[in-house]
Amino acid sequence: MQYLHTMVRVTDIEESLRFYCEGLGLEEVRRSDNEKGRYTLVFLKAPGDTGGEVELTYNWDPEVYTGGRNFGHLAYRVKDIYGLCQHLMDLGVTINRPPRDGHMAFVRSPDGVSIELIQDGHLAPQEPWASMPNTGSW
Repeated sequence: MQYLHTMVRVTDIEESLRFYCEGLGLEEVRRSDNEKGRYTLVFLKAPGDTGGEVELTYNWDPEVYTGGRNFGHLAYRVKDIYGLCQHLMDLGVTINRPPRDGHMAFVRSPDGVSIELIQDGHLAPQEPWASMPNTGSW
């Protein structure tokens, strides 16, 4: 397993970049705009750090974040998403967003922290995952 990033939703992308980059000294690694989803993602890292990144998510449509909604999720790259999800289910963990596509799944910690699991590479869709519906929110 490899730690990937922590996602934080922001309400003002420029002010946030000023804080994280000018203030904390993080560097922008990459950025993507998603017209369909109406959001911008900006990934930041500390200079010289080869570890996890901070993902700033800016939703273009105004939204008020309450109850920690501005904190998104932890993300991990995994070697076998199907095997890990089955292992978690065997432990009684709900798979909130199953790995229907062989690439991505979401689960929650006992305290409600959302965890994104991303397959290292892509696996072909498999049952029961391909037909499994979402459960709750992630």
